[in-house]
Amino acid sequence: MKNRLKFFSLAVLAFLCMTGAKDTEPRIPYGLMVEFIREPENVKIFDLTPELSWIVPARAKRQSAFQILISSNRENIENNKGDIWDSGKVTFHNPPDHEIGVMLKGNSTYFWKVRIWNWKDKPTQFSEIQSFKTGSVKNYATTQNRFLSTLKSPEKILKIADNHYFIDFGKDAFGTLVLEITPLKKDTIIVHFGEMISAANQVDRNPGGSIRYQKVRLAVAPGKTDYILTLPPDTRNTGGAAIHLPDSFGVVTPFRYCELENCSFDNNSGNIFQKAFTYYFDDKASSFTSSDTILNQVWDLCKYSVKATLFTGIYIDGDRERIPYEADAYINQLGHYYTDREYSAGRVTNEYFIKHPTWPTEWILQTVPMFYNDIMFTGNLESAAEYYKELKYKTLTALARDDGLISSKNVNDDIMKSLGFSNPKERIRDIVDWPPAQKDTGWKLAGPDGERDGYEMVEINTVVNAFYYHNLVLIAEIALMLDKTDDAYYYNTFSEKVRKSFNEKLLDESKGIYVDGENSEHSSLHANMMALAFDLVPEKYLKSVIAFIKSRGMACSVYGAQYLLEGLYKSGEGDYAYSLLTSTSDRSWWNMIRSGSTIAMEAWDMKYKPNSDWNHAWGAAPANIIPGYLWGITPAVPGFGRFVIKPQLGNLGYSKIEVPTIRGTIVAEFRDKGKSKEYFITVPGDTECDFEVSGELTYRLGAGLNKIVLRK
Repeated sequence: MKNRLKFFSLAVLAFLCMTGAKDTEPRIPYGLMVEFIREPENVKIFDLTPELSWIVPARAKRQSAFQILISSNRENIENNKGDIWDSGKVTFHNPPDHEIGVMLKGNSTYFWKVRIWNWKDKPTQFSEIQSFKTGSVKNYATTQNRFLSTLKSPEKILKIADNHYFIDFGKDAFGTLVLEITPLKKDTIIVHFGEMISAANQVDRNPGGSIRYQKVRLAVAPGKTDYILTLPPDTRNTGGAAIHLPDSFGVVTPFRYCELENCSFDNNSGNIFQKAFTYYFDDKASSFTSSDTILNQVWDLCKYSVKATLFTGIYIDGDRERIPYEADAYINQLGHYYTDREYSAGRVTNEYFIKHPTWPTEWILQTVPMFYNDIMFTGNLESAAEYYKELKYKTLTALARDDGLISSKNVNDDIMKSLGFSNPKERIRDIVDWPPAQKDTGWKLAGPDGERDGYEMVEINTVVNAFYYHNLVLIAEIALMLDKTDDAYYYNTFSEKVRKSFNEKLLDESKGIYVDGENSEHSSLHANMMALAFDLVPEKYLKSVIAFIKSRGMACSVYGAQYLLEGLYKSGEGDYAYSLLTSTSDRSWWNMIRSGSTIAMEAWDMKYKPNSDWNHAWGAAPANIIPGYLWGITPAVPGFGRFVIKPQLGNLGYSKIEVPTIRGTIVAEFRDKGKSKEYFITVPGDTECDFEVSGELTYRLGAGLNKIVLRK
C-alpha cells in the first residue's frame, strides 16, 4: 500500500483552481454569536464585556477590518447609531471573536451588528441585527445555551388487539410521552415504554442491564384532553452527584417504543408524541455521506448520540448515573465540536471538572486536553486563563519522581485538595480502561476478561504516564498562548525528560513494544496504542509497535477505541483504522446498530458489560474520528484561522462532509474517477487550508471553492 501511494504521488498531475463563492453565499457577515451563543436573545449573557463573533463571507476572502455597533434600542441600531459602543474601523482581524470595549449593564437588552472590509479593503453592508440580554453580575462563568423540547410523531403505530397499540418513534430520546385525546369516561391506560423490543411489536419488559423500561398507569377522564406522562424519579440518576434538570422538565427517561393497553380511543400521528429534551443543537450544521453504507450509519448513530445525550446541558456518562466523567466528556466534546457550531456546553463541562473531578487518574489527565481542544476550536483563551492555575495541578506533576514519571501511589491530602476534591481523604486510582477484569476488582459483572487486554496494574503505569506526557505537551502550548513563557519552557523541558524516561523504562527494546508498566512482563494493546496516540514511539520502533497493535484487534472498550483510532490515523494506518470503523464483528459500532440501539452503547455488547446502558456518548468516537481523522480536518492554529485537511479515506469511492467551525462551514467532497481522484474543498472566509495528499503533496487553499484533480 505504501509503495502504491508513493507511486501515485510522484506521478501526479495536479490541477488547482479557486472558483470563488456561489451566488447564494452571503455578501455580509453572518452567523453572529454573543459569547458563542447563536440565538442569545433566548438566554442571559453573564459576561458584561462579552465576546462577539461572526462568519466572514467567502467572497470577501479575508477580513482586513471590521466595525461593531452596539445600541440600547432597535431604532438606533437600524439607523447605524452605536449609542452604547461604536468600535470604529478596527484593522486587527485575526481572532474569530472580539471582546467589546465597554462594560455593559446587567439585566439589560442590547442590539448589535457588524460590517467588515474585504481583502481589497472595501466595506460590506452591515449584518443583520442581533439582540441579547445580560444577566445579573456574577463571577466568571460560561453562559449556557438554552434547552429545546420537541414533539415527535410516531414512525409506526400498530393496533395489535382491541384497545392495545404498539408505537415506534424511530429513535431513542430523553423525554416523556404526550397524548392529546378526548376520553369519553374515566379510565386507566396502561403504558409500557422503553428502549428495547423483546419481539415484534412488544416493548421488552425485562431488557436487562441499564436498558430502560417503565410501566405507568395513566388516569384519564372527560374534560381533560392533554396528558403528559408523569414518571417516578430514579434515585440513582437524580441523587446528589447527578446533574439535575430544570424543574420545568419533570422526570425524563430514554425511550423509543411504547405500548398502550386498555386504550379505548384510536391513535394516530396527530395525537401521540414523544416529547424529547435536548440542548440547543442544529442538525443541519454538519453532514457526512460516503459510498460505504455501514460507515454512513455509524456516523448517523454517533452524531445523534451527541445530540440526544446532551439533554442536561453538560456532558454526562449516560442515564444510569447522569454524572460527568472526564473520559466520557473528552469524546463527547470532540464529537460535539465537530458536529455543531456550539461551544457553550463544552466549556461549561470543562469548568465543572475544575471543582468536580472523578477518581480515575487518567480521567483527571483529560482535563487539560479538553481545555486545549476548546482553545483550538474557538480561538478564545478566556476560560483557560481563568483556570490556568488549576489546570497546572491537573497535570499531576506533583506525583513525579526524580526521573519524571508519576505514580498515583504518591498522592496525599494536599494534592487531592489541589485537584478539586471536596474530601481530600479520597484517593485517585489508575483505571486504564473500563470495565476491568474480575481479577483486578472482583466486580463480577465485568466477566473474567474485562476491557483491559490483560493489563498488568503496576505502580509506574504506562497508560497513566502516556497521558501525563501528553498533558505536559499541551499545558506548555497553553502557557505559551497565555504569554507565560517561563512556564512554557519548564513544561517543554519536563516533557522531554518524561519522554526519555518513558522509553527507557517502559519500552521493551528486544521486542520493540511497550510493557504495561515498570518491571512488568506483559504487553497490552492499551500500553502500545496510548504511546502511539501521544507521539511517544521512537521512529525505529513504529513498525513493531503498530504491528503489535494490529495483532490485538479491538481489544479495548468503546472508550479506548478513541485513542486506538487516533494513534492509527496519526501513524498513517488509515486503511486498518477504516476496517475497524466499518467492522461488523460484535466489537463494532455496527453491532450497536444491529442490536437495536439508536444511541451509542456503553459497551460493544451487553455480554461485555452486563449492566451497561444504551445511551452513552463515550461510545460515539466516530463522530469526531470521521471528520478529524478519516477526513483529517483539524485546526492548525487556534480558532481555525488556518486548518489542515489530510484525508485517509480507505477504499471509499465517494465521500462528502460538512464540518462547522467558528469561522464557517468547511465542505469537502471526494470522487474516485479511476484514472484520477477529485477533491472539492470549500474554505470559509478569513481562513486558509493546507490540503495534504499521501503525506507528500500539500496545497495552500484560500477562501471559496477549490478543485484539486490528481492523475496518475
